[in-house]
Amino acid sequence: MTDTAIFSALRARLFATAYRMLGTRADAEDVVQDAWLRWHDSARAEVQSPEAWLVTITTRLAIDRLRARLAERASYVGWWLPEPIVELDQQTPESSAELASEVSMAFLWVLQRLSPEERAAFLMRQVFDHDYADIATMLGKSEAACRQMVHRAQERVQQQKPRFDVPKEQHHALLGRFMAAAQIGDRAAMKAMLADDVQLVADGGGKVNSYLRVLHGAGRVAGSFWSLENMYPQQVAYRQARVNGEPGLLRYVDGKLESAQAFRIEHGCIAAVFIVRNPDKLAGVPQTIF
Repeated sequence: MTDTAIFSALRARLFATAYRMLGTRADAEDVVQDAWLRWHDSARAEVQSPEAWLVTITTRLAIDRLRARLAERASYVGWWLPEPIVELDQQTPESSAELASEVSMAFLWVLQRLSPEERAAFLMRQVFDHDYADIATMLGKSEAACRQMVHRAQERVQQQKPRFDVPKEQHHALLGRFMAAAQIGDRAAMKAMLADDVQLVADGGGKVNSYLRVLHGAGRVAGSFWSLENMYPQQVAYRQARVNGEPGLLRYVDGKLESAQAFRIEHGCIAAVFIVRNPDKLAGVPQTIF
């Protein structure tokens, strides 16, 4: 296999690694491109395992870029959510198992609470199943330190991660009913599908109006959907799509894209809503409904 073919075969995995770390498509693509340049310039004859070498380089590059991005995000207006990966066609290259696992908006939201190195160690161990010796080599730390980082990260993730996976069919059906209720501003019907302690996180980035605080409670979250329909009667439309590998919604106002929405489902109810409104993060999403 040629060097180009080796890299191409691993590219989806490298992108998935970088995207989970960074949360934006552009940054992930830049990291993968940097990894390619280093692979192209390396003494490849001395590389025993191309996969391990490339994953290590990609992880280190992603950590460096994340550290630089954290300073920018400290001044970000409101809550920062990852750039959504939206698929209208179920069969796209990014629907591969490599990217479909553990990239949900809810999961990435939890990862934001981890430091760059904790995030890398956790992903390498829990998502990609690397042993601690490999992780220690990637991060330049002892195995004991990596075990401790993974343990701390695991505790934080488990505190907010859903206890039970929801079948995609149930997830899709629930969102279909919620979309129908939101479409006509049926506040009571929406509230009935929301968990009592549901939370809504919105990301406008200071570019558009958005909630600067997390909304809590079924009444307030249902009210947020109702108020938009009330403000723009018969101008709000929804379209189902896959958002970060899970059923989600695109919302349009007067025919123009307003947001991409992801949902966490627990016990048959919507437990969390993540709404990305920052137009910079929606450039890859269809801008008009059709």
